Amino acid sequence: MKLKKIALGSALLLGATISSFSASAADKVRFVTEGAWAPFNFIDSAGTPQGFDVDIARALCARMETDCEILTQDWDGLIPGLKVRKFDAIIASMSITEERLKVVDFTNKYYSGGLRYMGRVGDTVDTKDLSGKTVGAQRATIAAQYLEDNLADKIDLKLYDNQDNVYLDLVSGRLDIVLSDELPTYNWLKTADGASKFEFKGDAFMKNDEIGIAVRKSDGKLKAKINEALAEIIADGTYQKINARYFPFSIY
Repeated sequence: MKLKKIALGSALLLGATISSFSASAADKVRFVTEGAWAPFNFIDSAGTPQGFDVDIARALCARMETDCEILTQDWDGLIPGLKVRKFDAIIASMSITEERLKVVDFTNKYYSGGLRYMGRVGDTVDTKDLSGKTVGAQRATIAAQYLEDNLADKIDLKLYDNQDNVYLDLVSGRLDIVLSDELPTYNWLKTADGASKFEFKGDAFMKNDEIGIAVRKSDGKLKAKINEALAEIIADGTYQKINARYFPFSIY
């Protein structure tokens, strides 16, 4: 559910050599995720990627009968890394947007989301008028883009490199309220130390945000294989079992 502004030349910063690897013909599919967006993707105490995105990737590889490698990459390097073939598919809760579709392709959605504010319990907040408030969000996300486009001249906007730092500054009192994707915020409110002092403010909005798996435009065969596998794990209940590990309601 993140929105990244694409810089066409940014892939050069990786210093990677483009290989002749073709994902659609490979015995292994190299999925990449961010590892910093719980519960969708995170790194466990053993240093292993985990989360909803990772479980879906493994289920897809099992259905496609291919080996699956799960890699991690900072958010800003995901699309550039895909373009220079460091990996084959991005499964990192990435929103399907017109901007991204100019440079990569996407599978069918594998879940949907929306935005929602969060603040301290007991604070009276009118989410329709945040004038003068200090509001936090993760940089290069749908939430940050919404705030920049609609409220930048009315609020003190603070942007952060990752969502954990957004939460830290909210807890420390440096922020009045934060805007993020509803689902990871739901998870934080259920699991984080001290989260009982915070609550959602207002209703969710922009709930038509569809999340897909990004592939290179030249990898149409891989896209088709993933879409077929995705339809199969939804039809046979595998998807629903993974969903239930993280949420007591459907996020599809």
